[in-house]
Formats: sequence, structure tokens, C-alpha cells
Amino acid sequence: MDVRNCRSCGRLFNYMGGGINICPACREENEKKFQNVKEFIRENPRASIQEIADKNEVTTNQIRQWIREERLQFTEDSDIGIECENCGATIRTGRFCENCKNTMANALSKSIEKPKAPEPPKPAKKENKNKMRFLEK
Repeated sequence: MDVRNCRSCGRLFNYMGGGINICPACREENEKKFQNVKEFIRENPRASIQEIADKNEVTTNQIRQWIREERLQFTEDSDIGIECENCGATIRTGRFCENCKNTMANALSKSIEKPKAPEPPKPAKKENKNKMRFLEK
């Protein structure tokens, strides 16, 4: 049993692994805020990140985290964008732009060695016992 303090409220909770260190109550509250933000964005597609954060009582960092997790995505005509973690290009969702994703995928596929076809066994050499042999002195 792994007991930890909630990163948000400080209460102790039974940590089940595989996620951020927040208690179930704060996780549920966080999900409600996410749904409110999502609905606000649908109703106000031209709102800025700061305006979204102020109207929904969340931090701009939380909104950026949801964008990086690909939970939020903005349309091309929206002014909202975040920077690609690799090259700094403006993106609408995720952590990397399409060019960087493709570059990383290509580099990964090149780094993984493809299995080689097994070489056919070489025929055994026939030993000719009738050959003359010389001893070296």
C-alpha cells in the first residue's frame, strides 16, 4: 500500500500508481473543471487562454497541460497555440509539430535494426584423406 499526500490539497490518499499525485476528490474536481473549460471553448472559440482561465477558475498552466495531453485542441482560426517542445513552432495540440513527429518516427525506425534473413548453411568441406601432407620443421 502506497500512501501519499495529494499534490493539490495535501490530504493523504492511497496512491494506486500510474498517474499524477492527486487524490480522487481533487481528480474529480479537476475533471469537472476540464468539462467546464471544454464547454466554454465551444461557446467562445475566439477566447484567449487567459480569458478561459479567468472565467473557469483554472490556471493557464493547467490549460496548457490539457493541450499537451491532447485533451484540448483548437481550430486553425483560433489565436491559441503552444510551442512545439522540439523546434518552437506553434501547434494547436500535443507536444510536437508534425515535422518533428515525423523526424522522430523516422529516426526511431532507423535505429531499430531490422531482422536479417538467416544465412544458408555452408556446405561442409570434404576432407580428402588421400592427400599428401608435409610436416614443417
